[in-house]
Amino acid sequence: MTDPDPLPTYEVLAIRYGSSSARPGSQNFIMPDGHDGPMQMDFYIWAIRGADRTIVVDTGFSPGASTRRNRQFVHAPADALAQAGINVFEVGDVVLTHLHWDHAGNIDLFPQATFHIQDAEMAQATGRCVCHKWFRRQNEVDDVVALVRNLYAGRLTFHDGEGEVAPGVTVHLIGGHTGGLQVVRVHTARGWIVLASDAVHYWANIEERNPFPAADVLGALEGFAKVEKLADGPTHIIPGHDPAVLTRFPPLRGNIDIVRVDEATRA
Repeated sequence: MTDPDPLPTYEVLAIRYGSSSARPGSQNFIMPDGHDGPMQMDFYIWAIRGADRTIVVDTGFSPGASTRRNRQFVHAPADALAQAGINVFEVGDVVLTHLHWDHAGNIDLFPQATFHIQDAEMAQATGRCVCHKWFRRQNEVDDVVALVRNLYAGRLTFHDGEGEVAPGVTVHLIGGHTGGLQVVRVHTARGWIVLASDAVHYWANIEERNPFPAADVLGALEGFAKVEKLADGPTHIIPGHDPAVLTRFPPLRGNIDIVRVDEATRA
């Protein structure tokens, strides 16, 4: 019997395209510590490269959302991706971890891609939840409509729980923050890493078991253990909005807004 083909290893980039200190720290934890003040929140797109493919994880917020929500670009998403050497016309797969406004804009940047989403997330963004303003304000209707158009164009793949995007790249339903939030597990030279997106906004959320406010708080708390089980260690968990990502990992070709999270953390 021959051994199965070994899994490929991937380069994984965290690409910062936006930043804001408008949100006070007390709003980033369900149990604030009483010492409030501005807390920087960075916004990332992630890219997975290897085995002759490029996979993008999340697509950032759109120019319209930037204006409406007063969140500024550090680099427009198209420019940020170009700085990372990514040709958006050659991206074959895009994983949307969830459909909040800062993760699912700019879908039209990827005209050749198949988009990956959980059944539960599409159901939440297009179902009775949207009757309630609290849920409605989390998304941008144009982003959801763009995804529906891709569904009708045959360019949407649904997952229900765990699914494979490519050998060594899998998605896993976590929930909590949204009903269909998924994370991405990637095989790299340093082991399995998890692009946790909003399952873990900051490392402090998971370290202190103190999640970001969520649609399902119990689901968010239980999700921490799921993320830890998928990753090979604490530094293999990549949070969705933590500015420390840019200082803990080495930059790509000296670009301080793009780091290699597949490489070892800095000393």
